[in-house]
Amino acid sequence: MKNAHPEMVSDILHRRFDAAPMLENLIATRRQLHRHAEIGLNLPLTQALVLQELTELDLEITAGRDLSSVTAVLRGGKPGPVVLLRADMDALPITEPSGLPFASSTGAMHACGHDLHVAGLLGAVRLLHERRDELPGTVIFMFQPGEEGYAGARTMIEEGVLEAAGERPVAAYAVHVDCMKDSGTFFTRSGPMLASASSLQVHVSGTGGHPAFPEHAIDPIPIAAEIVLAVQSFVARRVPATDPAVVSILKITSEQLAPNALPIGVTIGASVRTLSRDTFALMREKLVPLVSAIGEAHGAPTTTDYQDSYPVTINDPHEASFALDVLERLHGRDGVQVLSAPLMATEDFAYVLEQVPGALVVLGARPTDVLVEGAPGMHSAGAIFDDSVLGKQAETLAELAWRRLQST
Repeated sequence: MKNAHPEMVSDILHRRFDAAPMLENLIATRRQLHRHAEIGLNLPLTQALVLQELTELDLEITAGRDLSSVTAVLRGGKPGPVVLLRADMDALPITEPSGLPFASSTGAMHACGHDLHVAGLLGAVRLLHERRDELPGTVIFMFQPGEEGYAGARTMIEEGVLEAAGERPVAAYAVHVDCMKDSGTFFTRSGPMLASASSLQVHVSGTGGHPAFPEHAIDPIPIAAEIVLAVQSFVARRVPATDPAVVSILKITSEQLAPNALPIGVTIGASVRTLSRDTFALMREKLVPLVSAIGEAHGAPTTTDYQDSYPVTINDPHEASFALDVLERLHGRDGVQVLSAPLMATEDFAYVLEQVPGALVVLGARPTDVLVEGAPGMHSAGAIFDDSVLGKQAETLAELAWRRLQST
């Protein structure tokens, strides 16, 4: 692989940071976070734990106004630019059945590994803080609530996280764990890394009527079926195969409970995912009038609600190349894989990457005693993570920040 920053990687084989002495504490912190999982933008227990870990250090700390975020700024002893490292903190509304000693009892569950993200970033803070006199620049640490559908990253940007150090970062990085990928292996790619996500809600109005005399009524069910097929055909024929989109119908519900009456309305719910800004715009512009036209053709009024969620997560080519180079030199070629295609999951780190060049990296965290076949997936009640990767995660985040500051 061609080095993105050949002038600064000559000594990268020398491991600058060693998280081994703190690994036990990182695991304990992660498990405490896991036990007290919280949902959304208001995470008082999680925020309090993060603040407790940070307040003893020489940092500039700011808490969020409209969300339980924490922003910490570490200023190095040498002049240099600013780099941002980010961890999301919220859990999912899933009841955990694991029976683990540190299982959540809050009715929420860290089924996406955000507890590891927080603990890993706290480790990176300590590693960089220990060498702050030598640090060639400034690091912003972004502890963010509300990734799971609440756009917490966008709110933190609105509240000024990118200006927290007085000047904008030149690069931003995040590491996301994955309980289905080999433990300790890193994955990333240049360009689109994760998909955008939008939701399409359609309500088709009928008149109700007797099923024996459908000619005297407007039956919304076949109209809804036509809409479903038309949306799928739109993706197959109007979206380039080289720039795919995925539309998944998530629900079709009727407003009729009687067993012998045509419904007065049908609601369709769909998820729309794309991998480029152009296709993202195309789907938003064209799907709503397509649905409306079908309803109009049948005399059935339709209402549509198209809600954008997260934009495409796009790794800057220069920063992705830099990150891959650092990862390979730090963990060896066997410990790093370049993804051949984007993943269709979503991430609100995309909001940061829209404004700051950077890269999202995935770190495998499937326990070694869990087979790939049948392994519980992310966002499932059975998701389980190998938290021994926390040392490697902390070291990698610290190394990415240090090397990127040194390269400018």
